[in-house]
Amino acid sequence: MPDQSPPPEHDEYRVVRRRPVAPPSSEVARRRQLLVGGAAVVVLLGLVTVVAGALGGGDESASTTTTTAGTKASTTTTAKPTKASKLAQTAPKPDGTLSPPAGFGRPWSQKVKGTLTFRGNPTRTYYGSGPAPQNPKVRWYYPKNGGMCSQSSAKGETKTWCGGGWTGQPAVFERDGRTWVVFGAYDKAIHFMDAETGEDILPPFPTGDIIKGSVTIDPDGYPLVYSGSRDNYYRVIAIDRPGKAVELWKLSANAVSPTLWNDDWDGSGLVLDDYLLEGGENSQFHMVKLNRGYGADKLVTVAPKMAFNTPGWDAQVISDLRGNRANEMSIENSVAVYKNTVYFANSGGLVQGWDLSPVVKGTGPAKRTFRFWTGDDTDASVVVDGDGFLYVAVEYERSNARAAEVGQLMKLDPSKPENPLVWKYDDRGTNPAGIWATPAIVGDTVIAPTNGGKLFAVDRATGTELWSLKLSGPTWQSPVWVDGVLVQGDCQGVLHGYDLPDPKKAPRPKWTVNLGGCIEATPAMWDGKMYFATRGGRFFSLGDDGKLTSPTAGVASGGGDG
Repeated sequence: MPDQSPPPEHDEYRVVRRRPVAPPSSEVARRRQLLVGGAAVVVLLGLVTVVAGALGGGDESASTTTTTAGTKASTTTTAKPTKASKLAQTAPKPDGTLSPPAGFGRPWSQKVKGTLTFRGNPTRTYYGSGPAPQNPKVRWYYPKNGGMCSQSSAKGETKTWCGGGWTGQPAVFERDGRTWVVFGAYDKAIHFMDAETGEDILPPFPTGDIIKGSVTIDPDGYPLVYSGSRDNYYRVIAIDRPGKAVELWKLSANAVSPTLWNDDWDGSGLVLDDYLLEGGENSQFHMVKLNRGYGADKLVTVAPKMAFNTPGWDAQVISDLRGNRANEMSIENSVAVYKNTVYFANSGGLVQGWDLSPVVKGTGPAKRTFRFWTGDDTDASVVVDGDGFLYVAVEYERSNARAAEVGQLMKLDPSKPENPLVWKYDDRGTNPAGIWATPAIVGDTVIAPTNGGKLFAVDRATGTELWSLKLSGPTWQSPVWVDGVLVQGDCQGVLHGYDLPDPKKAPRPKWTVNLGGCIEATPAMWDGKMYFATRGGRFFSLGDDGKLTSPTAGVASGGGDG
């Protein structure tokens, strides 16, 4: 059990200067510990080689195992639609296209107002709604006493985890005349809160382990929340039942095969045309037909069925990494979609693009159309601009030649699969180095923080550095830019606001709020308010109307790997 003793008091949320509560390099290395031995890799290589099909892609020599519906039926359904249920059987379009994802930099849904998934939309380029706070203070915090903490074990090691971390951005949205804030946390629960008061709208939904990723809210207006947990499951949860949230279905990380690494779910899923798109730390991409609808009791229902899945790795990347943690192939980022193509990367550095049109048409499995190897762990989500270019941030831990060749931030052109690298940006001054956060595209710039605490901007066309500043690293929070204000947290627990009307010019300090606990989780900004958790154990709402300067109890300390 976590320590329940009262945490230390803090004056006006100002942190006593001590060693930051942050994931040290040893923790980063722990995440990457090998799950299976070299013998397993040999077996896996044989398996991939035997069952690989000749799927299209940027590298024809790289074979990939692909399965469609009919893999191991180990998913668990906890609620089924009644006979009178009207399922949302979306008919395939003649040309096989998905509903167009939200435009670059725009809100995802026309039916549900809010920030509904990690980085707001399918291209991972929507940062929230203004006006941006000018001098924010704490409006409310949760819990009132103590912190959101629990113990979690992985690879034989048990740690106490507190608050929220990489990439736990909350969802903030309008429903039934009120603003909801929904987030998963390290207390092994999903929370459903009133944005104005911080009170529970529904009791917290318990999961079997901590929640590291961001929840997703159904963009089509169905009262559904989608979330993964370290307990092996990715869930579909209904929020229209009286008095509590109810699990309708859960997908096991062992439902498909082959798998690698572990059973966690860090990625924030997307829902397009009744399909759930999600990558797992089992290193599989999953495309699930949800069959959403309503029963005779007018309560929401789902009847999911796996439509397509494929490994996040191939034989070539395992060969390229032989002897250098070759089996670390989890998908920890949130998949991105541009037109009919889904993009994702894995911790072996393999970036893939898959055309989902055949699945939507019902004519066959998806086809790989893009392949690129970054050389090292790529946990940050792929970001796609309005022209279909990809921006990929990469960690630096393996110290191999490929990582030096292509850099730690890069722009890729999928229309040129044989030579897609447009530009690169290097960050290899230390090890570990590189970038864990998902970059932000702001006008003609790309902004990102490094593991070492450097916040910088490069020219979007050329990759040339335009400005940089130093924060207390590791800096894993993805930058937020709304209405000319840039928001970035550091690992001393300080949230920084900068005036940045012209992203090509260096930002000017505007305000700071000292909260305590490393700020890894990305804030959600909606209607001039900000919502996020820190590793100190608490969840905060900040805004210009905030009045709190001292909590009734201090902030808990937390630790572990985000």
